Amino acid sequence: MARTQGQSTEAKAAPVLLSGGNPQIAKGDGDAPVQAYIAAMPDWKRGLGERLDALIVGNVPDVRKAVRWNSPFYGIEGQGWFASFYVFTHYVKMTFFSGISLQPIPPGGTAKSKDVRWIDIREDRFDEAQMAEWIKQAAALPGWTP
Repeated sequence: MARTQGQSTEAKAAPVLLSGGNPQIAKGDGDAPVQAYIAAMPDWKRGLGERLDALIVGNVPDVRKAVRWNSPFYGIEGQGWFASFYVFTHYVKMTFFSGISLQPIPPGGTAKSKDVRWIDIREDRFDEAQMAEWIKQAAALPGWTP
């Protein structure tokens, strides 16, 4: 599709929101793709994404960041990924890849992934202190390596 005069290239670069509002962001390593993902999160979820990212960086100074499968991933070099999050219509799902080892164990989980646990964070229900504790615990465990 040809650009018309005066059409902004930035307008074309705006991320697509997938079903449920999850930003479609290209795979990439480092902080920049993660920040692009967070900036594209809709509504109140953007502020939550900023808070989650700040909690992770504040509690895991040597954190490694990337975007994979339209989600920000957080890990430790040589240990794999310890956490990721994903936007849904009414909540943000924060996943811990070794969540079964966290105390207390996050509430979400399935038999398919025996180690993975998650929490669905809704607009007015975010326990920042508990999240910080889970992040610290998760970063100290061996992570997931695809």
